[in-house]
Amino acid sequence: MIVEPRQWIRRHPRVADSTLAVLLFAVTLVSTTWEQPPYVRQWPPLPALAVSALSAGMFLQHRRHPRLTLVATTTCSAVLGVLAPTSGYQFGSTVASTAMAALVSLAWRTDQRATGRYTAVCVLTLFAASAVRTSDGIHVQPDEVGLVAIVLLAAAVADSARSRRDYVAAVEARAELAERTREDEARHRVAAERMRIARELHDVVAHHITLAHTQAATADYLLTTRPDRAGPAMSHLVPTLATALQELRATVGLLRHNGHEGPLEPAPGLARLPALLASFAHAGLTVHRTDDGPEQQLTPGVDLTAFRIIQESLTNVTKHAGTPAARLRLTYTGDLLTITVSDDGPPRTVADTAVGHGLIGMRERARAAGGRLCAGPRPDHGFEVIAELPTGTAHPARPSLTDHGDVR
Repeated sequence: MIVEPRQWIRRHPRVADSTLAVLLFAVTLVSTTWEQPPYVRQWPPLPALAVSALSAGMFLQHRRHPRLTLVATTTCSAVLGVLAPTSGYQFGSTVASTAMAALVSLAWRTDQRATGRYTAVCVLTLFAASAVRTSDGIHVQPDEVGLVAIVLLAAAVADSARSRRDYVAAVEARAELAERTREDEARHRVAAERMRIARELHDVVAHHITLAHTQAATADYLLTTRPDRAGPAMSHLVPTLATALQELRATVGLLRHNGHEGPLEPAPGLARLPALLASFAHAGLTVHRTDDGPEQQLTPGVDLTAFRIIQESLTNVTKHAGTPAARLRLTYTGDLLTITVSDDGPPRTVADTAVGHGLIGMRERARAAGGRLCAGPRPDHGFEVIAELPTGTAHPARPSLTDHGDVR
């Protein structure tokens, strides 16, 4: 099985560093066995051998102490440069290979600013050590200029590789963050959709089941007291249940809709208000409707919200008020629709009636449409729900009205 070199180095860093140190020592030592022109072999000078071994040993600390390693190896390379004229070998890039390797390691592990500073120190040190001193002054040879160029090139390549590594890491981090953000947003959308579906199911099922329960209870009562009137009461029970099943099927069908089925039925609105009031009348609740002001065109969202608030409010009257009549007032003023549903039932407080999800759902619907809602007992008796909804397409959310407490 072929193993990628970088993976092998990550798994065996000490073996890789030891192997590299031996290779650098060998390159430095071989470079000291060649005399200056005419480039003939000689035995490695003993001082150069000792300094090369010391430099290679110091290189083993380049991972833990990159700066200290560079200073130590640069110093050893400078000593080899000073020994070059008396030892007979040519001082060049191969002799300073350990220092260049340490510089590459530092550029890979530090930032650009530190790399620049230490590169300048290394270049100046090696250049000063390589200058040939003669009786008439200091002369700079072409090999010394090449040494400086090679050191600068090694530092530049290492710094470029480190910059690319950091860039790739930053891109991967941003991609991971974006992925997590998308997942969180998707979860939030799923939770919001579940809440919307749950609210819609509650509005549909609670309304029709409440009416069916009321009609069944009325028919059961009439069977023992007025059998002749039980038949008409029972006749309204089947249509109520059929309508409940139809709306429930339409609501659940939204979950299965994938774009290939036929068009869905339009969402209910105030246009279906007469049919809604008739269904309550069949359940024994008479609703007195009053319209104030010229009727205005509502957006689909506000139209659905108004219908559901009226439906839930009248359902609560049927369940809790214990009264055969309720009042519904629709007031259009400017860009505002005010819905008021009230009854004359006995006084009730929060302690008398458990808190349910109906008022919470109505308040959330009103807030989502940019309006506000309050509900609570009336000063004298009965209960009242007031909702203010904007009729326009875009309105900021209004502050909540003062609530008397959620009692249904």
